[in-house]
Amino acid sequence: MSQRCELTEFERGEIIGLWKGGHSERNIGEILGHPKSTIHDTITRYKNSGQITASSRSGRPLKLTERNVRQLVRTLKEDRQQSLEEMTKKFSESLSISVSSNTIKRTLHSEGFFGRAGKRKPFVSEANRKKRLEWCRERRDWDDEWNFIIWSDESRFMIFQNDAHHWVWRKPHEKYDVDCLIPTVKSGNQGVMVWGCFAKDKIGPLIQVSGSINASVYMGILENTFLPFYNSLENNSQYIFQDDNAPVHRARTVKQWKEDNSIIDFPWPAQSPDLNPIEHLWDVLERRVREHKPHPKNIEELMVILEEEWNKIEPEILTNLVESLPRRVQAVLDSHGNPTRY
Repeated sequence: MSQRCELTEFERGEIIGLWKGGHSERNIGEILGHPKSTIHDTITRYKNSGQITASSRSGRPLKLTERNVRQLVRTLKEDRQQSLEEMTKKFSESLSISVSSNTIKRTLHSEGFFGRAGKRKPFVSEANRKKRLEWCRERRDWDDEWNFIIWSDESRFMIFQNDAHHWVWRKPHEKYDVDCLIPTVKSGNQGVMVWGCFAKDKIGPLIQVSGSINASVYMGILENTFLPFYNSLENNSQYIFQDDNAPVHRARTVKQWKEDNSIIDFPWPAQSPDLNPIEHLWDVLERRVREHKPHPKNIEELMVILEEEWNKIEPEILTNLVESLPRRVQAVLDSHGNPTRY
C-alpha cells in the first residue's frame, strides 16, 4: 500500500474539472487513482465553498501513517542502543521518505518509548540460562533453608569509577528486559580487591587480597579468615558455604581443603550475581565509601574506609537480603533464566 498524502491544488482541480465534465465520483476515482471518499470530500468542499484549496488546519499534518509507525517501532527494536540519528537514517532509507529526527523522536514518545540509561547486567549464555532456571526450580519452595548459608564473594573497589551511561530506547516497564540491558564484563582496572562473607544474622570478615588469587591464596583466605568466622557461628554444622564457579574456587586442592574441614559446598549456577545477596552488600559498601568524608586519596586510605564501613553494616540489612532469596528465585523463574532486576 502506498503512503497517503495530502492532495495538491492541481490534483483537486483535476477532480473538479472531471466532475464538471459529467463524470461520476466512481469514474473520477478510477481515472485519477484516488479513493472514492477523497473524490467525494473534494467535490463536497467545492460545492460548499467554491474553493479547491485545502481547509486550514491547526498544526502540521501527520508525516507518518499508522503503518509507518509500526515500521518505526520494528526498526527501534532491532537495536535498542542505536542513536536517534542512526534510527532516523535507517528508517528513512527503508521507506524512501525524508523524515526529521524531531519527527522520529515525537513519534517514539507518543508510542511510549524514551531514551534512558541502560541497566548494566552480566551477560548470560544460553547454556547458563537453562542451568539458572533449573537451579531455581529446585529451590522455589525453600524457606528456612536460606538462613543457613554463608554467602561469599570477591569485589574490586576503585578510587575513581567510570559512571558513563549507555542509552537505550525503551518503555518504562522494559527496564530489565534482556534487549534493554547493557551486558557487563569483568574489568582489569587497578584498585583494591577484597574478599568478604556474611550469614543471615552476622557480618563476616572483610580482607584485602593482594595480587592475583590462585588456589593457594584462596585456601589461605579460607583457612585464616573464613574458618574462624565459620567456627564462631552457633550450630555451624548446619551451615553450607556459597562461593561462585571461579576456577580457583573449584580447584582440586580447594575442594580437598573443604572436605578436610567438613565445609559443605553450596552448588551454584554460573553467571548468577543476581542470586547472591552479597552483591547488594557491595553496593551498600560502595555508596557508603562514596559518601565518606573525607574521600580516600590513595589505596591505603580506601582500604581503611572499606573495613570501617563494612563493619558498620546493620544486622537488619543482612536479614532483609537473605529474606529476599525467594523473590530472587521467582524473578529468575519469571525471566526464564535471564538477568533480573536484582
